[in-house]
Amino acid sequence: MQSDPLPVAAAGLPPCPPRRIYVYSPSGAVRDHAAFQRGIERLQALGHQVEIDRDALARHQRFAGDDATRIAAISRAAASGADLALISRGGYGITRILPALDYHALARAVARGTRFVGLSDFTSLQAALLARGGAASWAGPALLDDFSGETQPDPGMLSSFSDLLNDRAQSIEWSTPPSGAATAADFAVEGAPVWGGNLTVLSALIGTPHMPAVEGGILFFEDVNEHPYRVERMLIQWLQAGILSRQRALVFGRFTDYRLSPHDDGFDLPVALEWLSRQVRVPIVTGLPFGHVAAKVVMPFGQRATLSVAGGTVRLGWDPQARTLS
Repeated sequence: MQSDPLPVAAAGLPPCPPRRIYVYSPSGAVRDHAAFQRGIERLQALGHQVEIDRDALARHQRFAGDDATRIAAISRAAASGADLALISRGGYGITRILPALDYHALARAVARGTRFVGLSDFTSLQAALLARGGAASWAGPALLDDFSGETQPDPGMLSSFSDLLNDRAQSIEWSTPPSGAATAADFAVEGAPVWGGNLTVLSALIGTPHMPAVEGGILFFEDVNEHPYRVERMLIQWLQAGILSRQRALVFGRFTDYRLSPHDDGFDLPVALEWLSRQVRVPIVTGLPFGHVAAKVVMPFGQRATLSVAGGTVRLGWDPQARTLS
């Protein structure tokens, strides 16, 4: 395989000292081994020391190894002492092994400085880690989705990733889409826990011990391959379970790769969110640059943050060194 030396990937980024990154596979099987290697080389080109879990390329049915293999991989990631534990990919597989994970060991790893990063199926581990271990994690890239493409990784994602590794003060700023913002009033929320992620994955945890009982939070959502009516149906479950009304803000990221049909007759995601805004007395903000897209930010899960909306500009900021909600 011809390796790309990737000089562009690090261009223009603030200097970042070398970090130890542990790559493991807790969910779906890695099918494209060449892309996996390309992602490893890109991380190395950024100056980082990359350790690959011994079962990162394991395969059992659709999973990255059987349940015991993936449980062990998560345990090794916690014991690695790495600065950052990065998933190879999402898919499906973590929910079924949540009862068997050692949350005390995971929380100790977080306290020692390991930052667990991922998205999609990884949302279930993040939720359980906060609910069962009280520890924070990071919603962000995966190796295959964000570092392994034929083109260079998104510069904004790389900058946010570098900020995390550098412990730099972090904030996100974006403009609410004119046709998508379900709330127009300016507001500010300070010191509220940020949590959320993939709507489908989190919805499956409602009523289980792996669902965090967050009060007064900034709750964010994203999803992929879910039609707006299915998104609305899941949000209704959250609404009727009383979870949405206990938050201080609802923030919606990217909902991608779905297809509308003539039968929808004007029903789309903005319409669903507009309906939702009439059901809850909680401000709703759209346009968060996070989801199954290349141009994503790295953001906290289980840490306190400040969210403000003023004149159509949204700003979310947090302490990059926080480990828990305390």
